[in-house]
Amino acid sequence: MSQGKRAGSRRGSKPKRGFRPALLGYALAVTLSVLAWGYLVYAAIDFGGKARGGDEQAWLFLGLASAGAVACLFLGLILVARLLRALGITQPPPPRTPKAPVESGPPASPGGRRAAR
Repeated sequence: MSQGKRAGSRRGSKPKRGFRPALLGYALAVTLSVLAWGYLVYAAIDFGGKARGGDEQAWLFLGLASAGAVACLFLGLILVARLLRALGITQPPPPRTPKAPVESGPPASPGGRRAAR
């Protein structure tokens, strides 16, 4: 084994893998959201059948169940994206750099510097 100022392993230490409650929370939220979406889709199908059978009030419940299903699916997809980011599978987008301001000076003459002489 070598000795000296820079002797040692070139590898960094492995990150500690342990229980992360935030990941469990995301996983449970995704599961609940998908279950709610499935139930609302089933309910919307049932209300649709009743509405076609002549029940006027079922149209309202059909609309509410459909809107709720859309909201649950959207929430589930957002939570899946957050879970993937927390797991390190996806990366956040690179930060935007502001564009350099355009310099305002005397108007340039046509032809460049040589023509201005």
